[in-house]
Amino acid sequence: MLINTILLILGFVILIKGADIFVDGASSTALNFKVSKILIGLTVVAFGTSAPELAVSIKSILSHSGDIVLGNVIGSNILNILLILGLSALFHPLTVKNNTVKKELPIAMLITMVFAVLLSDNIFNLNIINEFTRGDGIVLLLFFTVFIYYLISIMRNKIDIKDEKVPMSLKKALAFTILGIIAIIYGSNMVVNHSSMIAKLLGVSERMIALTIIALGTSLPELVTSISATRKGEYDIAIGNVVGSNIFNIGIVIGLPISIFGGISNITFSYIDIICMILSAILLFMFSFNDYKISKREGIIFLLLFICYYAYVIFA
Repeated sequence: MLINTILLILGFVILIKGADIFVDGASSTALNFKVSKILIGLTVVAFGTSAPELAVSIKSILSHSGDIVLGNVIGSNILNILLILGLSALFHPLTVKNNTVKKELPIAMLITMVFAVLLSDNIFNLNIINEFTRGDGIVLLLFFTVFIYYLISIMRNKIDIKDEKVPMSLKKALAFTILGIIAIIYGSNMVVNHSSMIAKLLGVSERMIALTIIALGTSLPELVTSISATRKGEYDIAIGNVVGSNIFNIGIVIGLPISIFGGISNITFSYIDIICMILSAILLFMFSFNDYKISKREGIIFLLLFICYYAYVIFA
């Protein structure tokens, strides 16, 4: 127990320090390449912090645990908005760029809606069982290519950094980014593994471990990175991390392995989960569209919804 506790604390230290290094490196990389920080948030940061979800997804598909794949993505997307942006907004109101409200958030809502429709076969025909087929995975990949096309289009637009000092060289920035993401993934794995061991030693059920430690554990990289970015005033990275992660989770974490390894049959999930995933995406757009920021009050609303949802998950 003592060794697991020490390693758990060490995992948190590595995770938090890795996030600090990662945000600094990602921000400086954007300035060196003269691209917007929201682009770095939507790509390098978002895809990097979604690595645990992708690893869990592939492992679960290969072990025929399809519900874990879907539950991991649905849960992570809800957590990313309600918990991560909720907590980040408590540190400081998050400014949302005009382009994010008009383009990136609608793309995130669209792919979320498509995912929800593909999951809900028996709503349209009560005589069939919910399945997630290879064709559904390919549809998600096609929608993800629209997002990639959008990223390529904004990548061509260089920004003027005359008034903004570049804090580190490109080599150092890339090194910080790579070392940071390695530390984040390694630290999050340590936290999840040793938390699970401590929970088992204390007699906590595997179901409760799966619903809490593993679900939250795979979202730890996004959580720590977004809070770290908010504390440093890098709001574009914080927002881009969550929006990009949610799109990546649906398009790649679900779409790619399903397209390669085949579909999932006999899906068992609650429509409350699907409704909450859609609602969180819509609320994020509405709050951002209202005044181009997510205020502390709106962050509290996100957190209250998160508490209500998790109370349902644990006690239902």
